Amino acid sequence: MTEIEIGRGKRGRRAYSFDDIAIVPSRRTRDPEEVSTAWQIDAYRFEMPVIAAPMDSVASPSTVIELGRRGGLGILNLEGLWTRYDNPEPLLAEIAELEPDAATARMQQIYDEPIKPDLITARLAEIRAAGVTVAGALSPPRTKQLWKTVVDAGVDIFVIRGTTVSAEHVSSQIEPLNLKQFIYELDVPVVVGGCATYQAALHLMRTGAAGVLVGFGGGAAHTTRSVLGVAVPMASAVADVAAARRDYLDESGGRYVHVIADGSVGRSGDLAKAVACGADAVMLGSPLARAQEAPGHGFHWGLEAHHGELPRGARVEVGTIGTLEEILFGPSRRSDGTMNLVGALRRAMATTGYTDLKEFQRIEVVVQ
Repeated sequence: MTEIEIGRGKRGRRAYSFDDIAIVPSRRTRDPEEVSTAWQIDAYRFEMPVIAAPMDSVASPSTVIELGRRGGLGILNLEGLWTRYDNPEPLLAEIAELEPDAATARMQQIYDEPIKPDLITARLAEIRAAGVTVAGALSPPRTKQLWKTVVDAGVDIFVIRGTTVSAEHVSSQIEPLNLKQFIYELDVPVVVGGCATYQAALHLMRTGAAGVLVGFGGGAAHTTRSVLGVAVPMASAVADVAAARRDYLDESGGRYVHVIADGSVGRSGDLAKAVACGADAVMLGSPLARAQEAPGHGFHWGLEAHHGELPRGARVEVGTIGTLEEILFGPSRRSDGTMNLVGALRRAMATTGYTDLKEFQRIEVVVQ
């Protein structure tokens, strides 16, 4: 791959964001009703490749259930307010009313309340009782502490999610989580990430993960790029990880690991481009935080926003534009790609002549 000279002592390769690329029409078109947006991970099938990010502004037990009933997958943040407080609704309302300058400090206080294992059990039981797929997320440090509580509660899909997760974490202070051993000993599929490079993804796939989250500091509420100076444009990141999936498929004798784009998917066109670059599904934060049902009341934030030592996220105002149904399936009253996300993906696939997501991953793209 061609590298660009940044200066006499440093070279780097060019990477592309979703804004830098476009999908190329093919020789065939077809009717949108003949297009399938379904995908499957392990034994669990979903009718649309949309996953709600495990963020308190997006995923409450009720929104997770609602998304599941509509054919998507919601993931509950098991380190969030729903597992720290019996009734977090007043605190969610308070966060939405905070002045910008006071938001981070007050959120750090609110999230200082300890996580209660019995609330983890209760929240996951509530989701299971609704008859939808049960998925919960922990960060790598919390996974060692709480994984047994989560598995005993009957989770279907276990998500280990951080700003960046590697299979080779090095620490002289604590014993790091051994992902390969951990995943091997579990009886449920594990999705792990984020990662943003070919090599990091390949190592995560070798741990036995069923899915890999692709992303590093690219979300609407992340400030990782400005705080740490670390980021990878998402079109290149997804394509690199998709290449790792292809090579691991050969290496493992046919084991397919799902690639999930996690970050920088703010509009319907980004969703289509993520799949075109090789993603099997996308994890959405800010687009779903705009729903009337979203617990953030028009605001959006993630775990990084209330980090006790080095916040790398912000509480951002995204507004409220419609119901979850309208954001996912329309009808749309906006022309900016923030509503009818699944309908737009279906239209993009039909316009280029593809009938399912796996085929659409082979579509030609160009750099604009």
